[in-house]
Amino acid sequence: MSLRHAVLGLLASHPATGYELTQKFDSSLSHAWHASHSQIYPELGRLAESGFVEVVGEGARGSRTFAITDGGRAELSRWMVEVEPTRTVRNETAVRWFLLFLLPPEEQRVVLERELAHTAAEEAMLRELDTVIVEGGGSPFHPTVTLGLRTLPVMRAWLQEQLDALDG
Repeated sequence: MSLRHAVLGLLASHPATGYELTQKFDSSLSHAWHASHSQIYPELGRLAESGFVEVVGEGARGSRTFAITDGGRAELSRWMVEVEPTRTVRNETAVRWFLLFLLPPEEQRVVLERELAHTAAEEAMLRELDTVIVEGGGSPFHPTVTLGLRTLPVMRAWLQEQLDALDG
């Protein structure tokens, strides 16, 4: 995934500061992409240099609010329509699951229980976000939330099956 295009996509829905973009990444894209302040701010600079975003407001302590330009919308559209996505992903959790057999059963249990708790917490967070979105009249990120709400129960069920298999 291209950080530049993810930032453009987030700005296409609403102008934001770098800090707000970091929060949006954490609340709406965290399952697909993590971006820190140290990545977002330089990318905003590059996007501004390319004419894809512009500063539309300045706030306290030098914060700047960015908005996507027409050129940025055209670039985002080009990327989404014309560029074949990279379908490889780095998923540390999946690597750990792949290697789980290397651990003795009691340590496998620790890993699986941790993942089960994380998945349940993620699902709860998405349910809360879904409620906020529905009550607020919708959001451009709602399809991603509903996808998570459909896939996380499957993941929880799989993790529980793995735990049950440890019990023999």
